[in-house]
Amino acid sequence: MSEKTFERRTFMYATGIAGATLLAGCSGGGDGGDGGGGSDGSDGSDGGDSSDGGDGGERSYLDEEPDYDGWLDGANNYEQTVDWTGQDEVTVLVGYDGLSFDPAAIAISSGTTVTWEWTGEGGSHDVVSQDDGPLDAETASEEGHTYSHTFEESGTFIYSCTPHEAAGMKGAVHVE
Repeated sequence: MSEKTFERRTFMYATGIAGATLLAGCSGGGDGGDGGGGSDGSDGSDGGDSSDGGDGGERSYLDEEPDYDGWLDGANNYEQTVDWTGQDEVTVLVGYDGLSFDPAAIAISSGTTVTWEWTGEGGSHDVVSQDDGPLDAETASEEGHTYSHTFEESGTFIYSCTPHEAAGMKGAVHVE
C-alpha cells in the first residue's frame, strides 16, 4: 500500500469517527420525541422533558434534596432530584442505559401525572412501589410501553424495577 493511500485512509477514518462523534453528541441520543406528541405539558425549555434521555437541555434541580432514607444510595443514574413542579404531565424513561430510570428522582406538584415510558433496553422492567405505595406496573420489555399514575397527595414515593432492584434500578417521586 502506498504512503498516499495510507494517509488518505487514515484521514477518512479519523474524519468519519470525528463526524459520527459530533453527530451523536448533537443528536442527544434520540429524536426528541417521547411518543406522546408533546403532551407532557413541557415545551422543553426548562429541561423538564426527559424523553430524549436527559440530553435535551439543562435540568433544574431542587435546592434541597428530600430525605429518601438511603433508598437512592447506589441507585443508577441518580445525581439529584429533578424539579418538575408546576407541570401537569411528565415522563420518566424506563430502561434508560439498560438498567435505570431517567431521571431517577423527580419532584412534582400534587395533581401531576407521571408516565413511565419503556425504552426497550435492558430486558423486562416494571415499576413497583415500596412500602405499599400506589405504583404497580406490569412487567414489560417492548419500547413505547407506558404506565401512568396521577399523584394527588403530597409525600415521597419510592419505587424500583423488581427484576433489577439489586442492580440499582430504583427511583423516587417527591410530591409537593
